[in-house]
Amino acid sequence: QVQLVESGGGSVQPGGSLRLSCAASGRTILTYRMGWFRQAPGKEREFVSYISAGHRTVYADSVLGRFSISRDNGKNTVYLQMNRLKPEETAVYYCTADQSNRATRRATDFGSWGQGTQVTVSS
Repeated sequence: QVQLVESGGGSVQPGGSLRLSCAASGRTILTYRMGWFRQAPGKEREFVSYISAGHRTVYADSVLGRFSISRDNGKNTVYLQMNRLKPEETAVYYCTADQSNRATRRATDFGSWGQGTQVTVSS
């Protein structure tokens, strides 16, 4: 099992930036694909991005060019840099991990989840 703890969420104005962190424990993330999802009230959990063990990155079209996912295996940590944030991106952001190489954007295909961190984008 991998335990995941997100941090870095908060309140930001439209157009602002935040950097989320996901600290893993219990296992090394070296061989894991790591991802980020978000969930707004009343909506399904939505794919944001993932990074493979080989550092291949995949992004949702809505965040491409504004968000950047990265990993530091030595620190067992994954990051999500979010720039030019929009009000509709207000959500709880969740870190996730899995050991599959199959391309997927389905939340149910990821095995381990953090508790989430709140991101609020408003004036």
